[in-house]
Amino acid sequence: MFRSKLVEKKFGYEKNFRWRGAEVTRVEGFSDAVFAFAVTLLVVSLEVPKTFQELLTTMRGFIAFGFCFAVLIMFWYAQYKYFRRYALNDTYVIVANAALLFVILFYIYPLKFLLTLSTTIMLRFVDPSQMASIIRVGQVPLLLMIYSSGYFFVFFIFFLLYAHAVKSGPALGLNDAEMIISRYELRGTVIQMVISLLSIAIAFLGREVLAPAGGLVYFLLFPLVAINKKFMNKALKKVSEKSS
Repeated sequence: MFRSKLVEKKFGYEKNFRWRGAEVTRVEGFSDAVFAFAVTLLVVSLEVPKTFQELLTTMRGFIAFGFCFAVLIMFWYAQYKYFRRYALNDTYVIVANAALLFVILFYIYPLKFLLTLSTTIMLRFVDPSQMASIIRVGQVPLLLMIYSSGYFFVFFIFFLLYAHAVKSGPALGLNDAEMIISRYELRGTVIQMVISLLSIAIAFLGREVLAPAGGLVYFLLFPLVAINKKFMNKALKKVSEKSS
C-alpha cells in the first residue's frame, strides 16, 4: 500500500510532533481507495484522442486537472498527517472521516468545473461569444456558492477532527509544543471556513455584479495563514526557551 510505504519512510515527519500512528489502519486504507476513485473522476478524458485536434482539446484540460489534483493531494496529506500525529481511531473519528470522504466525492465536480472554466477564460480557449453555452452570467453566483459550500464542509470536518484531538490531548499525552501545533491547525480550519463563508455571502448578496469578488477573497488565505503560522512559531519559540 502506498501509504504504508510513506509511513515506513517517515514521509512528512515533524521534529516538534511525535507521531503516534505507526500503523496504517483499515480506515486509512479505505480512505486511500476513495481518494484514488476521486482522482479518476478528475481525469480529463477516458478515451485516447483519435485526431490531433482531439489531442489538443484534451491537453487544454490538463492545466485545470493539475490544479484539481493539487487540491485533492492537499486534502489527502492533511488527513494523512492527522492520523500520523494522533492515531485516533474511535467512533467519532471514523464517522467524521467517512463524512469527509463523502464531501470530497461531492466536491470533486464543482471543483473541476470551476477550475476548468477559470483556465478556459484566462487562456482564452473558448471564444467569449461561446461562453453562454457553458455558463450564463446569472449562474456564476450559484456556482461559487456550490464550490464554497463544499470547501466549507471539508474544513468544517477537519475542524471537528482537530477539536477532538485537542480535547483528547491529555489522554494522548500531547506535550506543550504538540498542543500549540494542534491549536494552530484548529485556527487554520477556522480561517478556511470564514473565507469560504465570506465567498458565499458575496456571491449571494452581490449576485452577478460582485460574484467574481467571491472568488478573489480566497487570496486572503495567504496572509491569514502566514499570520497564523507566525503566532504558532512565536509560541513554539517560547516553549523551547522555557525548556532550555
